[in-house]
Amino acid sequence: MKVQVKYFASIREALGSGGETVETKASDVAGLRAELIARGGVYAESLAHGKAVRVALNQTLAVETAPMVEGAEVAFFPPVTGG
Repeated sequence: MKVQVKYFASIREALGSGGETVETKASDVAGLRAELIARGGVYAESLAHGKAVRVALNQTLAVETAPMVEGAEVAFFPPVTGG
């Protein structure tokens, strides 16, 4: 299925892109994240499982076990702090 993936803040800076359309076999956000990490390089560094990364599915904060559907929008971003 095709999904829209968006990257924000330090993840966007590291990847050099604000987003892309991804063809995925993943059924949930965790599977998509694993596919992106498998690309290696900056994807593996920015989205590594040990890093704090938040996710939104169709513009709503979600857990990584959230199921995806064709055309979904998935956003990855670091936790935000204020001050």
